[in-house]
Amino acid sequence: MFVTELALTDFRNYETATLNLTSGVTVFVGSNGQGKTNLVEAVEYLSTMTSHRVAATAPLIRAGADSAIVRAKVQASADDDRVISLELEIANGRSNVARLNRAPLQRPRDLIGALRTVVFSPIDLAIVRGDPSDRRGWLDSLVVTRWPRMAGVRQDLDRVLKQRNALLKSMSGRSMTPTGGDEEITLSVWNDQLAAIGAELLHARLDTLADVLPHAQRAYETIAPVNNQIDATYKTILDLDDVSAAPDVRAELANRLLAAMERLRRDEIQRGVTLVGPQRDDVELNIGPLPAKGYASHGESWSLALALRLGGFTLVRDDGTEPVLVLDDVFAELDVARRERLATAIEGAEQVLITAAVGADVPEFPAERRFRVEAGTVARDEN
Repeated sequence: MFVTELALTDFRNYETATLNLTSGVTVFVGSNGQGKTNLVEAVEYLSTMTSHRVAATAPLIRAGADSAIVRAKVQASADDDRVISLELEIANGRSNVARLNRAPLQRPRDLIGALRTVVFSPIDLAIVRGDPSDRRGWLDSLVVTRWPRMAGVRQDLDRVLKQRNALLKSMSGRSMTPTGGDEEITLSVWNDQLAAIGAELLHARLDTLADVLPHAQRAYETIAPVNNQIDATYKTILDLDDVSAAPDVRAELANRLLAAMERLRRDEIQRGVTLVGPQRDDVELNIGPLPAKGYASHGESWSLALALRLGGFTLVRDDGTEPVLVLDDVFAELDVARRERLATAIEGAEQVLITAAVGADVPEFPAERRFRVEAGTVARDEN
């Protein structure tokens, strides 16, 4: 799939903007702060209801405006001329409004999946060097891209954790012995919900990590000239031995989550926080025999983060969907050899959207289109 038209109203620094796009490679060139990343961010937000730059919606709305509107037309593929229209009104302090082919959707998140994207940006260096939440975020973004309904599962997990943590906090400092009272009954209910929802997300993460790793390994071998062997291991408090052999993997994971909650019951009540579940897991990344975090050079870290994103891109394609690949200000961080290897790696992608402060940083692609972005205006670069 690829975006054929992108229209913005009061999004970031754009009062209005309309761009006609095609398949293949499109490069947006402009100095920092001119709005080039805002364009690809709008595409990403239509796809995932999230931004790789901010967590809140307020920064997405132009100063002085009440809401922002992002519209796009998306063609199924180069060989399939069917087109769908997507629209999202982003509001601050109230629910967003989504439309598919002009028909309003009951839940904005139902728009997720109509357009698939894989985004790589400088922020992704945190996948390698940052906290476990950054690696969970990378893996979960890929999970949701593969199975859009998992966005709802993640929201359900956040809701259960909020309620369960509030209950544990209210119980902290009391007797550690179960009393059978109302709070214990309520905790049991939240335990069951956390186990069921957590098992579903954990199962999706484990499957996705196993599926993406071979693709990421090949991507890293292509990008990195030396020491180009990588690995990834899912780290969790649960014992995952033989879990894949269970007749019902989700049910087995749920049982192991419940057992861990029972084992850590005293600690959870004492600390007033949930200590069990996918919200505390991590992905251990290695280059050669050493952990990437703390040992990888800047170039190696960049190459690994990029390989993980490219691996995800290839995985989604193998699942039967051609996602839009977004490379936001990436080439400037790579040396000439890695730039050329990256250019080779993305050949054949149906649509690639690239941003760059300096046009010369981006290798020339066949039949590419370039736009110049200045102060919230976009014009075709004919040079």
